[in-house]
Amino acid sequence: MSGQGGQDAKFFQRGKIQEFRAELEAAESKDKKFTKRKTVLKKIVANITMGNDMSPLFTDVVQCLGTPLLEIKKMVYLFLVCYGRQKADQLHLVIESFLQDCNDRNPLVRALAIRTMSYIPTPVVIESLTDQLRHCLRDRDPYVRKTAAICVAKLYAADPRKAEKGGFVEMLRDLLLDSNATVVANAVAALSEIGDRQDGVIFKLNLTVANKLLTALGESSEWGTIYILDSLLRYVPEKHEDAEMIAERVIVQLNHANSAVVLTAIKILLYLMNYMDNRKLMEYICRKMGPPLVTLLSSGPEVQYVALRNILLIIQRRPAVLKNDVKVFFCKYNDPIYVKLAKLEIMYRLAREENAREVLAELQEYASEVDVDFVRKAVRSIGRLAIKVQPAADACIQALLDLIDTKVSYVVQEAVIVIKDVFRRYPGKYEGIIPTLCQHLDLLDEPESKAAMIWIIGQFANRIENADELMDDLTYTFLEEPTEVQFALLTAAVKLFIYKPHSDTTKALVHKVLKWTTEEVDNPDLRDRGFMYWRMLAINPTVAGEIVLAEKPAITTDADRMDRGALDQLLLHTGTLGSIYHKNPETFIRGATGKALTDSPALNPLSRQVLVPIARTNLPPTTINVPGPGPPEPSRAPGQAATGDLLQADAPPPQNGASANLTGTRSSESQESPEDGGDDDEAVPQASASDPYAALDAAFGGYMADEPRPQNKDLLDMI
Repeated sequence: MSGQGGQDAKFFQRGKIQEFRAELEAAESKDKKFTKRKTVLKKIVANITMGNDMSPLFTDVVQCLGTPLLEIKKMVYLFLVCYGRQKADQLHLVIESFLQDCNDRNPLVRALAIRTMSYIPTPVVIESLTDQLRHCLRDRDPYVRKTAAICVAKLYAADPRKAEKGGFVEMLRDLLLDSNATVVANAVAALSEIGDRQDGVIFKLNLTVANKLLTALGESSEWGTIYILDSLLRYVPEKHEDAEMIAERVIVQLNHANSAVVLTAIKILLYLMNYMDNRKLMEYICRKMGPPLVTLLSSGPEVQYVALRNILLIIQRRPAVLKNDVKVFFCKYNDPIYVKLAKLEIMYRLAREENAREVLAELQEYASEVDVDFVRKAVRSIGRLAIKVQPAADACIQALLDLIDTKVSYVVQEAVIVIKDVFRRYPGKYEGIIPTLCQHLDLLDEPESKAAMIWIIGQFANRIENADELMDDLTYTFLEEPTEVQFALLTAAVKLFIYKPHSDTTKALVHKVLKWTTEEVDNPDLRDRGFMYWRMLAINPTVAGEIVLAEKPAITTDADRMDRGALDQLLLHTGTLGSIYHKNPETFIRGATGKALTDSPALNPLSRQVLVPIARTNLPPTTINVPGPGPPEPSRAPGQAATGDLLQADAPPPQNGASANLTGTRSSESQESPEDGGDDDEAVPQASASDPYAALDAAFGGYMADEPRPQNKDLLDMI
């Protein structure tokens, strides 16, 4: 093979159209074994590969289609794929050859012809393709049938109406019952591609077809296995027992050597667990999913990163999967930075009281690394660990103080940021370390850390003896500071005045800051807040103190969790780009169709509280009914999302006892929704069924748009 590749390398030289045309004409006279013709075509294909335009040779190349040699036919068809659309006015020259090859005795030639025709979606080719494609879908050779299945998807992309009216979708459905596993896999791939289109039919499976597809898994290739497993997302269990039975048959795929197959199997198991009520089986599945995920971490860094991003989603939904494997995610010295950061986040997610000491020791090691970004994340993770695991808070605070003593600027700044949150999490417990923080005030030069330190000074001004001196130094550069710091300085100055209303320094400081804010600052939000504070202090300083110093809610780790309905949606994209970006594909891929869990009698009752429907847009309101074999689908209970039957089973079942049913509709109404059925059984808040942002208006209250201006009398006179 390598020797042949070395011989073909000589063809990759830029040639002229006239020379190739002359060589093709010369090859017609003395070329009994077609050697010369083959050589010229190789040169032409090599030039196409290099990006040279060979379209002027169209009429000369297509004359070679009559050659009985398969290798020459392949090169001519490759030429047609490249320039068929560009030379649409000359395609009538090859239609007759297409039709002859579609009826050739060699199945490779038949498949090659039908595949090439599907790649040229022009009206004249499509018109000739439909009859030939119908015959190829029933061809006696499985290679032709599996090629024809993919051609149906290409025909649907070119002309959906012709594909539907010609009954090709129904014929694809019949191929799901084919005896050849490769044909079944290609039929599933074609139906999935059609179903994922915004204007396509909705592709769903019933239990009979799902079992048939699972039977084909044993003989399928790796990619065929992925297509078949992925199609099981289109099966909605109506009973708990159905979901459990499917899961037991899928779980063996976790032992597959291909990482894509493993991730797809995990995706299906996570999906089916939403429709189970057998807690023991669910715990068993979680235990079985752990080792394959850990095995993926022994691959290259790219595969590791994909696995880590998926693991981060999985452990938020099913923490039991890897709850005892936190050590697996400890960073290695030669890990790339993107892998280290992903592992760091997973370590924090898996941290609990039992392993907090080990995790903290590991994070302290990371805080002494040379990579600045990694050190920042490690220091911040120590603070987050203190907030998440209360018994480990003392050790985490001591670790942060040790890091502050290093006097490394970026380490101190990250420590100050997280300590501010620790104060919020444990009020009245760790304020004794404030003097240590104040000693390192000169090391703070970034907006976030400086704002955090200013908040600490303002919030605990009554415990800091020289708070007014510190604030006076910090406000010296008020007008040059970023907006984030200016906001913090404004609020801290007001808090300082409320704590120490009789201090002349404090009075002068708050007056100076309010005057700057209302007269010299361009940011409208900051200016409005200055006017608001000025008015409150002028009208009633006592009430202002109650408002500004009101008791603040303690910080929790709930904000670190992704919304459970959104999490269920993302888990339906496990192993895809969506699971790496942590975004649904429709948000970054134009025309992508959203996925969500579908309601059914087997769905966890608590899960229905977070169901959000996904609408299919731009669909005509008609329902397409195509009769086919198989028992009718069980009717849904009132209140469940309704869908019409695309391939409605109203005919007697086939003689072999197998039946198939695909349901779909061209309706703008949605039938899929996310759900939430976590490991715990706590109730979740009711979400809006139509608009997840419906409650957003209440966040802004009744704001009065009057012109903000200070009172006539000076603040100092008021005091």
